[in-house]
Amino acid sequence: MTDARILGTGAYLPDRVVSNDEVAAAAGVDDAWIISKTAIRERRWAAAEQATSDLATAAGRAALESAGITAGQLSVIVVATSTPDRPQPPTAAYVQRNLGAVGAAAFDVNAVCSGEVFALGAAESVLARKGGHALIIGADLYSRILDPTDRRTVVLFGDGAGAMVLGPAGSGPRIRHLDLHTFGEFAELIQVPGGGSRLPLDAQALQSRQQFFTMDGRGVRRFVADHLPRLVKQFLHEAGVVPGDIAHFVPHQANGVMLDAVFAELALQNATMHRTLEHYANTGAASIPITLDAARHQGAFRPGEMVLLAGFGGGMAAGLALIEW
Repeated sequence: MTDARILGTGAYLPDRVVSNDEVAAAAGVDDAWIISKTAIRERRWAAAEQATSDLATAAGRAALESAGITAGQLSVIVVATSTPDRPQPPTAAYVQRNLGAVGAAAFDVNAVCSGEVFALGAAESVLARKGGHALIIGADLYSRILDPTDRRTVVLFGDGAGAMVLGPAGSGPRIRHLDLHTFGEFAELIQVPGGGSRLPLDAQALQSRQQFFTMDGRGVRRFVADHLPRLVKQFLHEAGVVPGDIAHFVPHQANGVMLDAVFAELALQNATMHRTLEHYANTGAASIPITLDAARHQGAFRPGEMVLLAGFGGGMAAGLALIEW
């Protein structure tokens, strides 16, 4: 691990607020049902003319401003997304162009909702060789791939982007430990079946609605309950800390009811869990950096406190990062 520091954070949420009532009708549910199952009250959806790179660019600009550096100082840009502008080129290339980050390497990472932590690991590796600064952005625009009639998915997701800037050793929050996991045997729990080389989006695939995001909700909950507590325990042991050392828990904002159950199981007795899902819903790879940025702006973190980031989602993947603020 390098001694990379988090120099700044940023976030962007689209202007359009989408209430539970708006998504409930076509899905055959109501506001009370959505709140009882998810704790989500509203979400943001992008405007028709916006793409993932637009959200990512706005969050990136905010993070650069927070860090007090220019785009020209970046060595690398990593965009974590599972909803790219196009299959190719990488969305990061558009972000690099939009920011004017001439000379920065730019690429995408797709670890679905764990993407920001995976991107953090990738960027840290690049900095260990190249030096300089890294811009890591989690950005997803799920509203375009949701089936409006599927209550298992359409009520859960919003659009947004969150970002952080990493820099060389010095002052600022330090990434103390990081670990990444993928459990491919559960790959079918979360997927968009059509649109790739396995199932191109021809007329037949579109007719059978293969372009939409699908999720086995019960299977996902079982995966998280079975794997995350064990992974966190192992991770903290490897990092040389105990659960009581953790002051803040910033998880992927999957589902509020599920997060409450998982948090209790983790037994982080001195930790505050930070949530933004009530207003922003599940923003995919963006959820951790959006929530981290919100907590930072609220003045939640004090120097020396331990902050645990926990991403989990499609793949199935899990990414954990320990930050010493």
